This record gives sequence, structure tokens and C-alpha cells, in this order.
Amino acid sequence: MRLDIAVLAAAGAVVFAHPAAARPRDEAMSNAFRCASISDTRTWLDCYYGAAQPARAALRMPPAPAGQTGLVANPPHGVPPARDAALRDQVMTQAFACKTMPDERQWLRCYYAAAEPARTYLGLPPAVPPRLARTGAAAATPFGMRAPAGSEIPDSADRLSARMASYSFDGHGIFTVTLDDGQVWKQVSGDTSFAHWNRPAANYTVRLSHGFLGSYNLAVAGNPGVFKVRRVQ
Repeated sequence: MRLDIAVLAAAGAVVFAHPAAARPRDEAMSNAFRCASISDTRTWLDCYYGAAQPARAALRMPPAPAGQTGLVANPPHGVPPARDAALRDQVMTQAFACKTMPDERQWLRCYYAAAEPARTYLGLPPAVPPRLARTGAAAATPFGMRAPAGSEIPDSADRLSARMASYSFDGHGIFTVTLDDGQVWKQVSGDTSFAHWNRPAANYTVRLSHGFLGSYNLAVAGNPGVFKVRRVQ
């Protein structure tokens, strides 16, 4: 385990050492750190998902599969390859940054989204965000989703601002971004601008707006560049 994750674990221990005051998200993160000893990254990812069970239970969601929660209780021991260890560090750093989310629903979405770089590395499709109830106008405005043909319903809102939950780059430098509400946006392959993000995803605020001819623009507060994107989920 590299130094940055060791530091996170030590910081988390301050909270986890007081179970009476621990929130479901704290228990989930404590569980996730138990998965570090697993050598196979696909198995580690299942353990990571199983670690979220306390948060799922608090939200009255169906329980995580027994195969995942069983890995948390009895993680197999081994040494992951160096490249895989670095990837896991990225996932855990982004998951730890989710602590700023104001409620458990947003935290859980952020936690799941933090694992997207691992899914990309393993060749897995993007995960479907858990169906969590949301309230207010934002929940009824699916920004970036087209209205049915012939409908007079406008194409969502004029713009959207949200916290980034995770991001990843493919071999060509094209990014995929997951927002804290579960939306997933991918850079259009023909775009000639390239992002150079290197901080935890939760540090970035994404601003989306309409472009010409039905396109969408993505910008990140405090960072240069405007990117052409499309919503994929």
C-alpha cells in the first residue's frame, strides 16, 4: 500500500475508532480499507462494492450480493501488482474525497463513481448508478437527455453545475466524467482539446451548457478549456 493510502487510512482511523459516532459512510470506508490485501483487482472491486453495505442498509436499498459482502468479512490475502496498486490508490483517494457530500445518497453515488477508473482498466462497462430517490426540480430535469420525437418538452435545463465524482481517460486522452448525481458524460472523439486533471475528482466543479446544433459544452471551474461532450448515462 502506497503512502497516500496509508495516510488516508490513518486519517480514517480517527473516525472509525469511535463506532458509536460513525456514520454509515464511515463504516463503508472502513470496510473498503479491509479489501486492500486482495491481490486480484477484479476481486478487489467486488470487495469494494460489498464494503458499501452499511450505506445501502441505511438507505433501505437491497443488500449487496453475498459474494461481495463475504469478501469484506474474509478478504483473501496477496500482493497486487504495482500498476494495480496505483489504480486502487486513485479509486480510494477519490472515494475518501466523497466525505464532503452533504447526505448519504450523494455520498453513495460518489463512492460508486470513484470506482469507474477500475472498471475502465478491467474492460468493464460503466456501472449503472444505484436508483436513489431524489427530490426537487433537479431530479425532474434530465440535462442532456433528448425529449421524445414530436414532443414539445424542451431539452432539459439551460445549464448544469455539479460536483465531479470520478473521471478517467482512455488511450487517446478522451475523458469520461461521472457527476455526483450519477450522470456520465464522455468527451466527443473529434474534440481537439485535452484535459489535464490530476486532483481527486471531488475537487472539481463541472459546468455544462448547450452548444451549437444540439451539442453540449463542459468546463471545469478554475481550469482552462471548454470541451465538447455527450451524455452517455
